[in-house]
Amino acid sequence: MRTVARAAGLLGCVALAGYAATIILRDPTLHPSIPGMLIWFVGALLLHDLVLFPLYAAADRALTLLPATRVPLVNHVRLPLLGAGLTFLVYLPGIVRQGEPVVLGASGLGQAPFLARWLWLVLAMTAVSALVWVVRVTRRSAAGG
Repeated sequence: MRTVARAAGLLGCVALAGYAATIILRDPTLHPSIPGMLIWFVGALLLHDLVLFPLYAAADRALTLLPATRVPLVNHVRLPLLGAGLTFLVYLPGIVRQGEPVVLGASGLGQAPFLARWLWLVLAMTAVSALVWVVRVTRRSAAGG
C-alpha cells in the first residue's frame, strides 16, 4: 500500500511539474526555452546533490552527536533550521532585491524590509522552538522522570 501511495505522489508531482512547464512555455513574455529550463534544472540538481546535501547531512550528523539530554535537543534545532532554509528560498528574490523596479512599480512598495523581516521570522521560529524545549524539560523534571 505504501508503494502505491508513493508512486501516486510521485506521478502527481511529475504531472504538476509538467503543467507548470506548459504554462511557462505558453507565456511569450517570459521568453522561455526548453534548453534553458533544462540547464537550470540540472544546475539546481547538481548544486543540491553535490554541495548542499553533504553540507546539511554533515550538520545533521553533528546535531546527533550532541550530548544526550532527558529531552532530545535535535528536533528543536532541526525545525527552525528547516524553516529558515525554506523561507530563505521562498523570499530570496526579495532579500537580494532582485526585480526591485518591477515590485516597486506593481505594488508601490520596496524590497528593503525583506531581509529584516526574514531575520525576525527566523528569530521567532528559534525562540518558539527553544520555548517548547524548555517547557518539555520542565515538565519532564516536574514529573520526576
